[in-house]
Amino acid sequence: MTQSKCIYVVDDDDEIRSLLKTYLEKHQFTVFTADSGEAFLESFKASQQIDLVILDIMLPGQDGFSVCHSLRTQSQVPVIMLTANSDETDRIIGLEIGADDYLAKPFNPRELLARIKAILRRMEHTEIIEAPSVAHRFYHFAHFTVDTISRELHIDDEKESLSGADYNLLMLFLSHPGEVLTREHIAENTRGRDSAPLDRFIDVHVSRLRQRLREDARHPQLIKTVRGQGYILTSDVEAINHVS
Repeated sequence: MTQSKCIYVVDDDDEIRSLLKTYLEKHQFTVFTADSGEAFLESFKASQQIDLVILDIMLPGQDGFSVCHSLRTQSQVPVIMLTANSDETDRIIGLEIGADDYLAKPFNPRELLARIKAILRRMEHTEIIEAPSVAHRFYHFAHFTVDTISRELHIDDEKESLSGADYNLLMLFLSHPGEVLTREHIAENTRGRDSAPLDRFIDVHVSRLRQRLREDARHPQLIKTVRGQGYILTSDVEAINHVS
């Protein structure tokens, strides 16, 4: 990374905020902190460029789920959620409302750092492939069009913003139409790490993308499950520079 990236840590635990601020600043990040969701959202509106948010689920007042949902109405900044719940329910809910990754407490700061770097690398790579000089701006498939500049999904006369995680997964499918993508391939290309055997992240993520595409949950037609192998985008994809 050529310049310092800005990370916002939102946690009501003073010790965790202090630990993460010290640790991340040691690794050349600029770090802001907040002890509540309300304080973070108010500050975020006035903040300059924030590259990633570390968001605890168990916050006083507005919990992390509510904060993430509110954040997604105004920004697609990557979010890593922290959960103290060993059950995967919290993680699934977080992913469904737009989080990019999750980490269970207690956690090793080195693992969090690795997750942060993986997400930021993906973001930088996405920005490179989206440059107008090397890629088309629009990708049309079925009755949808993706605008790679605004990261919006055009559905008939409607426009819907895509979160970083949803956008990256959709672009992965659009880059490989008609090809079966394994869960491992999807995990590696959207999360920067392998998918653990019991990790439902990929299934939840694909399910959320299907909802965005107005798919019938029981009988999806655009993104189909290939039993024992992975998922496949069945539509043809057309790359274009403008829409009529």
